[in-house]
Amino acid sequence: MPPLSRRSFLIRTSLSTACLGLSLGMAGTGLLAPLAAQAAPGKPETTEVDLGFIALTDAAPLIIAKEKGFFAKQGMTGVTLKKQTSWAVTRDNLELGSSKGGIDGAHLLTPMAYLLTTGAIAKSKQPVPMNILARLNVNGQGISLSNAFLKDMFTVKSPGLSKAVAKKNATGDKFKAAVTFPGGTHDLWMRYWLAANGVDPNKNADLVVIPPPQMVANMQSGTMDTFCVGEPWNERLVNKKLGYSALITGELWKDHPEKAFALRADWVKKNPNAALRLLMAVQQAQKWSDNPSNTKELATILAQDKYVKATVDDLLPRLRGDIDYGTGRVVKNSPLKMKFWANNASFPYKSHDTWFVTEDIRWGYLPKGTNIKGLVAKVNRSDLWRAAAKANGYKEIPSGDSRGVEVFFDGVKFDAANPQAYLKGLKIKALK
Repeated sequence: MPPLSRRSFLIRTSLSTACLGLSLGMAGTGLLAPLAAQAAPGKPETTEVDLGFIALTDAAPLIIAKEKGFFAKQGMTGVTLKKQTSWAVTRDNLELGSSKGGIDGAHLLTPMAYLLTTGAIAKSKQPVPMNILARLNVNGQGISLSNAFLKDMFTVKSPGLSKAVAKKNATGDKFKAAVTFPGGTHDLWMRYWLAANGVDPNKNADLVVIPPPQMVANMQSGTMDTFCVGEPWNERLVNKKLGYSALITGELWKDHPEKAFALRADWVKKNPNAALRLLMAVQQAQKWSDNPSNTKELATILAQDKYVKATVDDLLPRLRGDIDYGTGRVVKNSPLKMKFWANNASFPYKSHDTWFVTEDIRWGYLPKGTNIKGLVAKVNRSDLWRAAAKANGYKEIPSGDSRGVEVFFDGVKFDAANPQAYLKGLKIKALK
C-alpha cells in the first residue's frame, strides 16, 4: 500500500475523531457506536481533574492510577487526589464541583451517586446528576463487634443476635450500630444483616454515622457495639484486640458490588475524551491491583499517611484474603476477598445498581414511587466502561448489564427484572 499523503492522513484522522465524538454523543442516549469502542479516545478536553477518596483499601484503583502513572500515560497529567475526611464531606464537595473549590468525581459509596442525582442528600436539596463509570471493587468490607459480645461469637447467621440486642436494650443503653453514611453501602449491609437475623434496625437499634478512619477509636471508647466499614479498619480492630469480625461482607452476598468510580455528569458531558481516558487508567490500575505479585507493593503504597495512614500489617492480610476474625477462626486465601478486576469486578452491572436503589427505597431513603429503571439508566454508564475496555484492548467484557438473579446468605433472591417482588417479600422494611 502506498504511503498516505499528509492531506489524506489529516482527512482520515479528522473523520476518526468526528466519529468518536458522534459515538460519545450517542452514549448519552444509551447507544454506543462500535467505532468509539474500537479506537482510543481523542485528545482530552482537559488534563486536570480533582478526585476525592476516603482512607480505605478500596480507594486503591484511583491511588494506583496516580502513583503508577496510569493517569499520566493517558494524557491526564493534572489529576489531583484529594483525601476526604468523611462521606459527608465527599458529598458536599461533589455538590460544589471543582469550579467552586470542591471535586469533580470520587471513590464513592455506590448508592451516593443515586442519592445525589435525585437531590435526596444534597445540601441544596437540588439534584446533582452523577455518572458511575466503573465499580472499583467487590467484597472487602466487614461487620465487627466489640469484645462485650465476644462470648456470643456472632457470625453471618446469628439466630441469637435478636436476644442479645434485646438484652442490651433492656439496660436502657440502646444497641448501637455504626455505619459510614445514611443509605450508603455500609448502612445497607448492616441493615440487611440485622433484619435477616430478626433485629429491626429502625426499632431495635440505634444506627449512628461515624467516618471510616474513626471507627476503631470509637469502638475503643465504648461509643458503639458494632460497626460496618471497609478495610483496613476491621483488621485493625482485631490487631488491637478491641473486638472481632462477625463476617466479611462477601459472606453476606458473594462478590457483592461495593465502591464506584463516579464523576459529576456535567463534567463527563463537557469532557467526554478526558472521562474515557480516566476510565481507561482506572481499569489498568484495577488489573495491576488484582495481580498477586503486586499485593505487597499495593499495601505499602496505601499505608502512606497521605492515603490510608495505616500499617502494612493492617492492610496486607485481608488484601491477600487471609482473614483473622479475632475469634480463633482464621481463613487463608479466602475466595471472598476484595477484588478489583477479577470476575468482572470492575464492570458496573445495572442489576447491582438496581438493588442499591431498591434497598434505599426499602429503608425510606428514596420514595416508594421512584422510577428505579429510569434512574439507573441515567446514572450508570456501562456503555462508557465497555468503550474504555475495548480501547484498552481487553477481552473480558460482559455482554449484558445484568449478572442474573442474586442470592443472599439467608436464601433471599433478588431479580433486577422485578424489584417490586423483592420488596414485597421482605418482612422488615420502612418504606417512605
